[in-house]
Amino acid sequence: MRSGRAVTRGALQQATGLSRATVGHRLDRLFRAGWLREGAGGPVGSPLGGRPAVTLEFDDAHAVVLAADLDTRHARAAVVSLSGGILAEHSGTLLVEDGPDAVLGDLGHWFAALLEKAGRAPRQVCGIGLAVPGPVDSATGRVVQPPIMPGWDGYDIRERLAGAFARAAGAAPVPVLVDNDANLMAYGEQRTGFADCSAFVLVKVSTGIGAGVVVDGSVYRGVDGGAGDIGHIRVGTDARCRCGAQGCLAAVASGGAVARRLAATGVPAASGSDVRDLLAAGHPGAAALAREAGRQVGDVLATVVTLLNPGVLMIAGDLAGTAFLTGVRELLYQRALPRSTAHLSIVTSRLGERAGLVGAAALVVEHLYAPESVEERLVALGV
Repeated sequence: MRSGRAVTRGALQQATGLSRATVGHRLDRLFRAGWLREGAGGPVGSPLGGRPAVTLEFDDAHAVVLAADLDTRHARAAVVSLSGGILAEHSGTLLVEDGPDAVLGDLGHWFAALLEKAGRAPRQVCGIGLAVPGPVDSATGRVVQPPIMPGWDGYDIRERLAGAFARAAGAAPVPVLVDNDANLMAYGEQRTGFADCSAFVLVKVSTGIGAGVVVDGSVYRGVDGGAGDIGHIRVGTDARCRCGAQGCLAAVASGGAVARRLAATGVPAASGSDVRDLLAAGHPGAAALAREAGRQVGDVLATVVTLLNPGVLMIAGDLAGTAFLTGVRELLYQRALPRSTAHLSIVTSRLGERAGLVGAAALVVEHLYAPESVEERLVALGV
């Protein structure tokens, strides 16, 4: 019903092959839980003949999701409806290097304040989604050897954030889902703007470089969450990366790398966001270095495109401006096979800074309203 494939009792019988009595029993439970409502469109013709059927729809107002997107120096948090609408939002400085205890504790207080701003009660929260700038084992929700998140390796983010929110809001703990920021940005962008694209790649270029891949509507994470970590592909340079290795793409083409090169020439820049501001102001030195960084990333993406053959390649993050994108296009089309790029669209972010929030909220909703989760939650509700 959430997908719109079946919106009447008769259509549900046809789609599921279940009897009228069984469908009615299931619907009664969903109505008692407050998850369904009669549609505003009124009756429609019944697919099984007879009297017009009453339309039914998922009630996206019965609960809300909390979502947060962490970067290295700032964060964004929001209260999000079950259909993806932002109900209240806040962004501010949070330094990931301060460690998980401090950062997640602050997020708990942010969430409590946002709920009050949105006019929602803590008991209406059904789950929390969190995007982090490092590789995540989705089975445990723990980051694994994150190059730019000191002190976070193996930390139990789920338990800490659930507890921080419960204490700050005076609520019961709720489920917490954690994933890599590029993964969730890709998930949010693909679902909202490119739902028909069966192979979608998003590349985030900010302090570091990472990629999210969505195949057939699902995030591709690899065997333990390491898929998409293209920032640590070796590109034949002796530059030292924050991961400790030499020659990583992120060491020469990330926002942080461009900022360091600008700083070496006397231009005040310390991060990818500083480079973004310089690009927006038309700084020629920043534009030249961003274009060069784009060419280096485009060289690597030629392999990615040849391997995955995506329909959409989206560039996001601090360096997703014109100069960087121009450099990506130059090298990508030079190096990739024409067959791989014949039906490729190279675009920039549609959701902007909200992409991670939208993806994190969608991850929670899809998890909590999956068939197996629904049955477990209905039993817990006693319906």
